[in-house]
Amino acid sequence: MARDETAGDEGLRHEPAPVFALGILYAALFAYLVQVSVNLIAIRPGSPGLLLGIAAFVVICGCQLVHCLPQAKLVRRRFGRLTLAVQTLLTYLPILLFGAIWGAAGGFLAASGLMLLEGAWAWLWYGGVVLSMTGVAVLYNARPQDVVYVAISTLLSGLMMYGLSRLVQLVVELHRARGQLARLAVAQERLRFARDLHDLLGYSLSAITLKSEVAIRLVHSHPTRAAEELTSVLGISRQALADVRAVARGYRDMSLAGEAESARGMLEAADITVETRIESSELPGVVDTTLATVLREAVTNMLRHSKVEHCRIEVGEQGPDIRLRIVNDGVPERRRAAARGVGQLPGARTSWEEGGSGLGNLETRLAAIGGSLTAGVQPDGTFQVVALVPLAQQTDLRSVS
Repeated sequence: MARDETAGDEGLRHEPAPVFALGILYAALFAYLVQVSVNLIAIRPGSPGLLLGIAAFVVICGCQLVHCLPQAKLVRRRFGRLTLAVQTLLTYLPILLFGAIWGAAGGFLAASGLMLLEGAWAWLWYGGVVLSMTGVAVLYNARPQDVVYVAISTLLSGLMMYGLSRLVQLVVELHRARGQLARLAVAQERLRFARDLHDLLGYSLSAITLKSEVAIRLVHSHPTRAAEELTSVLGISRQALADVRAVARGYRDMSLAGEAESARGMLEAADITVETRIESSELPGVVDTTLATVLREAVTNMLRHSKVEHCRIEVGEQGPDIRLRIVNDGVPERRRAAARGVGQLPGARTSWEEGGSGLGNLETRLAAIGGSLTAGVQPDGTFQVVALVPLAQQTDLRSVS
């Protein structure tokens, strides 16, 4: 897990925003290093301790980077306590050599505590470092104004380094989240594409198969009727091709009334008695498309899983909702027995299709516009699909994926 996170951080190093945030952090550390070096040169020019002090502050800056860089997460997890201990020693021991002027390192130690410790312990550490550096100034007989300066300087530099460190972490996390959202969008688009292909081609291929079988039966006895069915197959195949292209473009509108008429013609061609009753005003586009998809999928599954002879399609208003209801007979005995045996209620998933994804697709589509779907074997042995969509919730909807 840590290796994956580190790899993700590596990928973010070259993004403009993280690089800019890191640049600010590096610039601040370099400025502090220059300031400390100038102060040390002022009090110990040419002293061998000068190089020792600069080296110690370089190590402090290195520890600070370990404590704050996202790329150092694994190192921080394994050696965070060790690097904090090293930074603590290099913050306090050089005071014996350089005096109160080394107090500038206190802000870095305070910031490290805020980043590595949790809860109240972090702020206790922060307050303890500020107070200890104030005590160092008092111990070295600094003037009152200098004592106040050391206290405020340590307090502010600690908050500044902590803020810069958190800025870098938040920018990197933001870019990682943006990448995850992009991958999620791609995954959702793949699901939408697969769902639309299933809904469109499942229906079209079922219709082509059905009409082709009818044409084969009629080719010798009723060649004219067979030719009509083959012409219809050609039209359906062309429509399927157009639908696939529309899915690829990411946009597709369907009409519930048109889909009901198409389903009626296809079912009647298979000698299935169809009753249709559509009693609704003009529907919003998103509702019209979604319910047309439900009807298409229901008819497809009806033909696949039932020996249907009679079918009823109803569309009407039920209170504030619009309701689509499809009922068919010819349910296999094993499914009716299973429904009776387990007390299956409408909406039970196993009563419609085995191993298919149509019901899940339709539930997803309806849920996106606030609707619901129930499907199952009824007490009289018929199979019923009911889709309900609240029209009051459709005002601001524009499309459904």
